[in-house]
Amino acid sequence: MGSRQEMRSEETKNAILKAAGELFSQKGFESVSIREIAKAAGCSHTTLYIYFADKEALLHQLSIGPLQALQEQMEAALSDSSLSPEGRLKKVSLQFITFCLLHRTMHTLFFMVKASRVDVAAEPTEELQIQRTRLFEVLRRALIACLPEHDQQDENLAFARIYTYTLQGIIGTYTHSEETVEQLLERLTPTFELSLEVLLEGCKQVLRRGEGRG
Repeated sequence: MGSRQEMRSEETKNAILKAAGELFSQKGFESVSIREIAKAAGCSHTTLYIYFADKEALLHQLSIGPLQALQEQMEAALSDSSLSPEGRLKKVSLQFITFCLLHRTMHTLFFMVKASRVDVAAEPTEELQIQRTRLFEVLRRALIACLPEHDQQDENLAFARIYTYTLQGIIGTYTHSEETVEQLLERLTPTFELSLEVLLEGCKQVLRRGEGRG
């Protein structure tokens, strides 16, 4: 009996998460109410509150697992000693782009909703924001490893911001594309890689100019 009840409870929880993800993606996080989610999940709003305290709890439950898996994948690529620093940068960048295109309906939820800055020294307290900051840090490390050693930490942070803006711009361009991820990657991977090469060379040129002024 207990096992059947546990199974039913898990099914209800999954139905709530599925309904929340679909509604958040379609209507936007702020526009969706708890009652709408409960109705779409086929339960009462009081039942929903048994599993989730509020919409933020649903957002976190939907986002944390996938983002942690992405971080682990990117960390593995970053520690791949068979690749050059530039090779590792390309690999983590394509992993990030591929993940976002695979989850394009959830992209805003994963990275934009209830977001604060990921490029500041203050440590975030919200679990989802901590995870976003960790991903930014992986991308920052991948980029900085490709640059000549220097002591301009402010420039390092600026480069990391520009790099992240570039990736998010690429992703945003194709968020609503009707092409599959496979079609997009087959057609556009050379362009993605060239974009990163141009960005990296631009960062190096800035550092060279700085050395010349010194």
